[in-house]
Amino acid sequence: MFRYMRLHKIFIKQDLKKLMEYKVDFLLGAVGFLLEQAVQIFCLGIIFASIPALVYRENGVVQDSWIFNEVLFIYGFSLIPKGIDHLFFDNLWGLGYWIVDKGDFDKYLTRPVYSWFYVLCEKFCVDALGEIIVGVALIIYSTLTMPMEVASAINWWRVLPVLAVMPFCIMIFTSVKTATAAISFWTKRSGHITHMCYMTNDFAKYPAKIYNVFVKTVITYILPFALTAYYPAIFILRGESWWSLPVTVLVSVVLFAVSQFIWNKGISSYESAGS
Repeated sequence: MFRYMRLHKIFIKQDLKKLMEYKVDFLLGAVGFLLEQAVQIFCLGIIFASIPALVYRENGVVQDSWIFNEVLFIYGFSLIPKGIDHLFFDNLWGLGYWIVDKGDFDKYLTRPVYSWFYVLCEKFCVDALGEIIVGVALIIYSTLTMPMEVASAINWWRVLPVLAVMPFCIMIFTSVKTATAAISFWTKRSGHITHMCYMTNDFAKYPAKIYNVFVKTVITYILPFALTAYYPAIFILRGESWWSLPVTVLVSVVLFAVSQFIWNKGISSYESAGS
């Protein structure tokens, strides 16, 4: 374990050296992420400029509602585990798009390091810091501007168990990328599958109750991104869905085990590619 931690630190240092050679590229990437989030928040603001709250109805009866600050809090919270995964483990995208297809994966099999760890830690995406900063800023802003009657329901002691589950939230993102990227060992390219599954996390930026049963089941148990955003955020805000915390741990461990199984099966079936 300590050996891998030292190796990870070395990988980060080497990647930072490369980034320092292309400062403009890094700045453009960071600005691009900030603009993407700004546009989505702007659109969210336009929607709430026309409605007082996001309302969930069942059989025509209002069951629940969320004001703009609560949705903004959920949105900001969703960016943190996603941003941390992006910061440390984003090289898996390359596996699905070009590493296997171009035959570059062979190098990972010639080093005395577990190939999954090597792929995972070879790249350090500093531009993801913009995503994390935006997430933290949205949480702070939405909390400070929240109406008193809503803010009074927040118990900040609930943040501690949520922080304890945060590594498992990150594990969900990494496991989804691992499982879908590993498909490339059979198909040579699987980046579009990774993109399709990964982008399901956009549903988790909003209250899960507003979706139908099928979507809610998918984003809670199959591609469980709601467990990384909506459920922990609403637990902090209202104390609801406490059950989601142990479920997050269980689901993330199962998903990680499945992703490792697919990875190792893919390695055993891997044949070099490229021209």
